[in-house]
Amino acid sequence: MTRLNVLLLLGLIFSAVYLVRVSHESRRLFADLDKARNEERLLGSEFERLQSDQQSQATPLRVEKTARDKLAMRSATPAVTQYVSGARSASTASSGSAP
Repeated sequence: MTRLNVLLLLGLIFSAVYLVRVSHESRRLFADLDKARNEERLLGSEFERLQSDQQSQATPLRVEKTARDKLAMRSATPAVTQYVSGARSASTASSGSAP
């Protein structure tokens, strides 16, 4: 009977140690999951902010301002527009005048 009691006591001790170990692992995994969820929320809000920044950067006014300031471009007006006749129209004109 004493052997059975010792065997049951050892089984109880191993079971208790295993339970404590599993509980600790469960708490650690829950903490990791909570950290991952918080990081997901932060990344989601940063993604939305970056999308908003991207949309504000791509507005036509912003593009035009950048073209004027950094690239020194100006708007095309009839006063500064030059029309160039292509080589095709010149060859057509010369062949049209010869019979």
